[in-house]
Amino acid sequence: MNEIILKTNNLTKKYKEFIALDNVNLSISKGDIYGLIGRNGAGKTTLMKIITTLSNKTAGEFELFGKKDNNLTETKRRIGCLIENPAFFPNLSAVNNLKYYAIQKGIVDNKQIDEAIELVGLSEAKNKKFKTYSLGMKQRLGIAFAILDNPDFIILDEPINGLDPIGISELRDLFKKLNLEKNITILISSHILNELYQVSNKFCIIEKGKVIKEITKEQLDEECSKCIVIKTNETSKVAVILEEQLKTKNYKIIDNTEIRLYDYLENSSKVNKTLIKNDIDIISLYESGITLEDYFKTIIKEGK
Repeated sequence: MNEIILKTNNLTKKYKEFIALDNVNLSISKGDIYGLIGRNGAGKTTLMKIITTLSNKTAGEFELFGKKDNNLTETKRRIGCLIENPAFFPNLSAVNNLKYYAIQKGIVDNKQIDEAIELVGLSEAKNKKFKTYSLGMKQRLGIAFAILDNPDFIILDEPINGLDPIGISELRDLFKKLNLEKNITILISSHILNELYQVSNKFCIIEKGKVIKEITKEQLDEECSKCIVIKTNETSKVAVILEEQLKTKNYKIIDNTEIRLYDYLENSSKVNKTLIKNDIDIISLYESGITLEDYFKTIIKEGK
């Protein structure tokens, strides 16, 4: 079983009468890229600020690396974050900006600065002034700041916001690199499900401070993928027919009465005729599948 990096238990935050977080329960395991999805004002940033102790909770609790939130003195050094962009000095280079923050963090080895800059792909521009950087380069430098301490867990709030498609693609590659090569667990927020889908293996949908749904990428694919849904009480027989006569293994038995077939999407009539020919009692057969955006809208509507 994977180590639990972050676990929250009924985490709540109130501002007078306004409830910013409402009994939030979620769990992030070691190695996850965990996508926190929600509209602007849903509570994503509030949650991240509490986890990084930039804001105080009202009720509930959370654990980081197995330590309770009232005992995080040592644990905090294992976390990097980019929630509100650090105030980089416009007339200083990337290297000198990071040196400034390295001193604050008590980092004495300048090799860590060079390694962070190299990891985010800014080596060739490390001596250029920050004010000359593009938005994508500024975001990369912010991530370099987040990984300066060689953390095990980084928390990134809307890091792709405002970037062009090329910038977004470059950051996606960076997140995967940090996760796979440096074994860094990542919590990343966005209101763009499509972008998080391409890097995350687990998702949490939050709306008005409440967790509406926590779902793995595999489960999300099952719920969204285009497929032919076959309803029948003879799922075992149907599976044999799909493999032996229709020559496909691209299906999944959901339960005793449902199979989802991911082939023959342009020729569902052939599937229907083949099953009828083999005397299968079909309750229903239809095409299904929705876009990620429609799925998100549906979940939000159900949450209300």
